[in-house]
Amino acid sequence: MEKRLRSSLQSSAEEFLSSATKLGFKSAKSSLKSLIHNIAHSSGLSSSLPLSLHRSISQSIVRFKQVSHPTNGGPTKSPKSPPTKRRRRSARYAKNSDDSGKNDREAELVSDRKGLIQKLQIYTYVALLCVSHPKKVFSPSDLFPAVRELHDNLILFEADSVLLSEIASLCEEWWKEELPGREALISLSLPFLLSRSLTMKKKVDVHRVYVLREAFTSFDFEDESIEDLKLLLIRCLIAPLYLKMEDGRKFIAFMFGLSGQLLREALAMIRSQIPFGRKSMLEAYADIVFRAWRLVDGSLQSEIENGFLQGLIEGAIHASSAPLAASIRRVLGGFIIHRTMDGVEKLLFRLAEPVIFRSLQVANSNVRQNALHLLLDMFPLEDPDCTKEIKDTLLDKQFFLLERLLMDECPDVRGVAVEGSCRILNLFWEIIPSSTITKIITKIFDDMTHDSYNEVRLSTLNGIIYLLGNPQSHEILKVLIPRVGHLILDPAFSIRAALVDLLLLLRDIRTFQFHKVVPLEVLLSTLADDQPLIAQKITKLLMPSYFPSKVTVEEACNRCATLIKRSPMAGARFCEFAVLEGASLQSLMVLFKVFINLAMSPSMLDRDQIGGLLIAAAYLCRNLVSEASYKANLKQFLSVGKLRCLFGAAATGHAQSSVCDIISCISPDDIGDLFEECMALVTNCCGLSENIERQIEVRSAHMMMLSCNLFDEMLEMMTRLLRETAQACHANFGTEIGNHDAISAKRRKIKSIKISTKRKHVGVKNSSNKATSAFEENYSIALGIAWQIKDLLIDEKTQKAVLDSPILEIAFFALKVISEVSIVQCMHCDYVDTCPVLAYTALTLYMSLQNVTITGTDNHGTKRRACTDSAGSSLKASDFFTQHFLLKII
Repeated sequence: MEKRLRSSLQSSAEEFLSSATKLGFKSAKSSLKSLIHNIAHSSGLSSSLPLSLHRSISQSIVRFKQVSHPTNGGPTKSPKSPPTKRRRRSARYAKNSDDSGKNDREAELVSDRKGLIQKLQIYTYVALLCVSHPKKVFSPSDLFPAVRELHDNLILFEADSVLLSEIASLCEEWWKEELPGREALISLSLPFLLSRSLTMKKKVDVHRVYVLREAFTSFDFEDESIEDLKLLLIRCLIAPLYLKMEDGRKFIAFMFGLSGQLLREALAMIRSQIPFGRKSMLEAYADIVFRAWRLVDGSLQSEIENGFLQGLIEGAIHASSAPLAASIRRVLGGFIIHRTMDGVEKLLFRLAEPVIFRSLQVANSNVRQNALHLLLDMFPLEDPDCTKEIKDTLLDKQFFLLERLLMDECPDVRGVAVEGSCRILNLFWEIIPSSTITKIITKIFDDMTHDSYNEVRLSTLNGIIYLLGNPQSHEILKVLIPRVGHLILDPAFSIRAALVDLLLLLRDIRTFQFHKVVPLEVLLSTLADDQPLIAQKITKLLMPSYFPSKVTVEEACNRCATLIKRSPMAGARFCEFAVLEGASLQSLMVLFKVFINLAMSPSMLDRDQIGGLLIAAAYLCRNLVSEASYKANLKQFLSVGKLRCLFGAAATGHAQSSVCDIISCISPDDIGDLFEECMALVTNCCGLSENIERQIEVRSAHMMMLSCNLFDEMLEMMTRLLRETAQACHANFGTEIGNHDAISAKRRKIKSIKISTKRKHVGVKNSSNKATSAFEENYSIALGIAWQIKDLLIDEKTQKAVLDSPILEIAFFALKVISEVSIVQCMHCDYVDTCPVLAYTALTLYMSLQNVTITGTDNHGTKRRACTDSAGSSLKASDFFTQHFLLKII
């Protein structure tokens, strides 16, 4: 290919161009570049090639116009031979023949246009190679006619993006080379490149537009024909790519200086976008306006200062909402962050001083708050050209207003004032008089920390955290910070969390000791009782003291055990979050074994300490079983004998439920006679519906039974207690109890279990010394069992176990009887409760949803899933509920 082109190049320029057009555009590009860039000054092609290129381009454009508009075009082709006599044809045949001829002509025109486009692509690329020739062997005056012809007909080729791009690149190169006549090559190419950058959204196109920015000065922006270009320029203000790229922002800033009218329209567009703009967009506008202000001068700069910026300052003060005021200040931030540059601070003072001090003292609290925000952003507001005395007077005025606003009647203003004052002290501590510092900081610690509004107290803590960023403030803060320690007991969660964040910051500063701000006992009490997020933060605070990573594991375990002995519940919560704060599972495994060994040798420990050890061990166990290797190790370590010993050592319900949690985590193959011991947590359920702590303990026992495959046995014992109460209901109130034979037959199918008649009442105090009747005691237990059944139906795992239980029907009928008595006797007996009714209806609902059937009063004694073709007397639970319960009540 290259040899053929080289040989045609040696013949003539026309032959070279003709050969080049016979090749594909993409395939010929590399060959054309090497051949044309090797042409020397002495070659005749340096003068003939531009002339031939111009002729070829002109001819191709004329021909393209003809094929694009054939009806308006030039001469028609002469027939090659005289027309022959036409045969007569039918109308249908004539119509089909005409359509076929028309289609052929259209196909021929399309083919011609495609061929001409390919030729023009080659010609344009050749022209570009001539313009960019490294040795500049081609005269620009010879090339200009061809380049201009391509540019002037740019719109003609709008259907072909490749050719348009090539022509635009050619005109771009001509401009960048500063060749003669370049102003004549931008009227069409520059709008095309600008439009392309907005539609294609490529960074390279934005960069190209920025490089050609000086070309836009050649346009007359006062002429009406420029409106389309102005619309494209305005679109750049809302194009994300232009706002994101530095070249894009620089171009928009340059655009502001093209015309006064364009500047006003652009500023109006920015103003309209402020209420809805995202943070990144507003910051881009801030950068653009500041760049534009530096680039322009005269009336255009005055328009930005007195029209746009003055309006923004007034808008920021009188904004109807805080978000709008913040958005306006973000645009003003483009000047505020560059206040050290020449002329910026004086400009801000001139625009803001007349309105900001007056607005800080008006009756409208929103205006005061907005003006305060603006003052804090611009602080210190001063005229750089004034004398020191005037500056000091103005600075004193600003501090006076800040102190006044600290005691403002509006809590929102006080919150902004206290946080802003701390920020000012942090930034300008060195230059603020010590008397002023003392006055402000004393008011913050003595008054603002006791403010009646949560937001003000929270702002105070945030401000103190910010103030600690200046090391020169530490000496005075070391004395004052203990005054905020009472906020650890603040009723607001956010304030307690902020105070712990402050303590975490103080822990990492050598000159401070966090336990002097909040006593350790108060910290441990908060750790034991507060919400998880705060407990986790306190755990992070205490980790270096009670489970440090820089000492041996044995020493760390001893420290943690000491913590539990000092405050059992705080130590347990500490272990709950230790893994989240960086403790390794390996070290926690050692800690778990230490706790178990201590709990099994309780001679030197009281019941609360043993309880704390067991609760902490349960928390550790939950974290350790997340890895299979540690779970196997735990299962091997905790034998049945150890578990029995642990349960025996547990003297509180919470401690016993923690042992149940440990058993649930490791799922041992056998728990021996622990079943009877753990069942005490389930059967000792008087007053369960109102005791949240006991509910947690009971749930632990449920999950233990489920993990140890003893759930059916637990449910049988609960059902027996319900059955006893149902029989008592029959004896006392004559309530129908159903077919005893069928229920007895079902009970014989269940494995008999030895049940201890001695019930352990753990953690339940007798509310009265009066003896209750046997029925009331049974009914009270049934209430607790009913609550447990309803609770078991909530969790997906226990719900499935209940519905799959072979003794579900017994519980169902027993609850039915107790529910009937509860409804009928609710107006006569004070001890009657709704728990049985709620449990019965919940059980009915879940049985219906899962298509569980009951046998009713037949003698089969079976429970099964409902089938569409089942026969016999089986009923869905919902049907039974309707027939045997609601009808009886009515």
